[in-house]
Amino acid sequence: MSKNAAKKNPDGFTENDIRPDDIMKKQHAVMMADIDYILKSKADFIQVNCPACDQDNSDRAFQKYTLDYRQCKECETLYINPRPTEDQLADFYKNSQNYDFWNKHIFPATEDARRENIFKPRAVKVQEICDRLGLKPKKLVEVGAGFGTFCEEILKLDFIEEVIAVEPTPSLSETCRKKGLTVVESPIEKADFEPGSVDLICSFEVLEHLFSPSDFIEKCGAIMKPGGLAIITNPNGKGFDVVVSPEHSGTVDVEHLNYFHPGSMKVLFERHGFEVLEVMTPGKLDAELVRKMFLSGKIKQEENPFLYQILVENWDQDGDAFQDFLAENNLSSHMWTIARKK
Repeated sequence: MSKNAAKKNPDGFTENDIRPDDIMKKQHAVMMADIDYILKSKADFIQVNCPACDQDNSDRAFQKYTLDYRQCKECETLYINPRPTEDQLADFYKNSQNYDFWNKHIFPATEDARRENIFKPRAVKVQEICDRLGLKPKKLVEVGAGFGTFCEEILKLDFIEEVIAVEPTPSLSETCRKKGLTVVESPIEKADFEPGSVDLICSFEVLEHLFSPSDFIEKCGAIMKPGGLAIITNPNGKGFDVVVSPEHSGTVDVEHLNYFHPGSMKVLFERHGFEVLEVMTPGKLDAELVRKMFLSGKIKQEENPFLYQILVENWDQDGDAFQDFLAENNLSSHMWTIARKK
């Protein structure tokens, strides 16, 4: 296999299966339009405290898109500060060209691959977590349901009576409705749920987008039954590609405001009456993503010859083992948190 060739990871898919290169080249233009749109309001961005521990004690870690990414001195959470206001974010997502492009082009083109390689395994994993922890949920709320595929797959497993898709983006919520899902077109913080009525909340790649993750977790706690579970995924601010090259990492995005890590997720949840049972980083594509940075010239061989040796020169024999090492040691940029409401 050549140095430039992508290979299937042990689960049988590559980044190109879920983010095809030809479509993603077109997506880049709408993403840049979105960035320009939000940055036009930069003069009105506001200062915030650390989204995990709520302390005002940080250093600037780096800049990207002219934005300051700061790291909390208390809990080491990485976050954008200053950041768009809640109203600016609501306007951004309502008018986002990028999200409309994903809904019309990327999700439909990759749904089969995403269903088989991401959403079916994700649904099975959620059921296994509930079984292992003794939860028999009657009502599941997915916050940020997107294209609705996870809701479809979890319903097929027939272990939950009611599934509700919370999706504030109009085009995506309409897609969910067309699939026959029960939809709440609102941010969870403004959604009207009866207190203590939900057994299980799942939210995949949402927390990083929020103006106030603290408000999000507080609302989850308010609508959950005692003993209910929250299963949350989001980027790991101490994950491989973020640490190696945040300037070139796709994880570090203008709309990703918060970059927690395993320790600071515990801080955030415990502030709102949850017990964190487990944090894991079962990522599959970290090594491939940084490998692509080398192959494209974004990272030079001489800047990190050791990683170049693993990810390019010895890719066939070392790539899988290196990815396993990252996942097993909480160094992947894809993070799962399982927390129980006390």
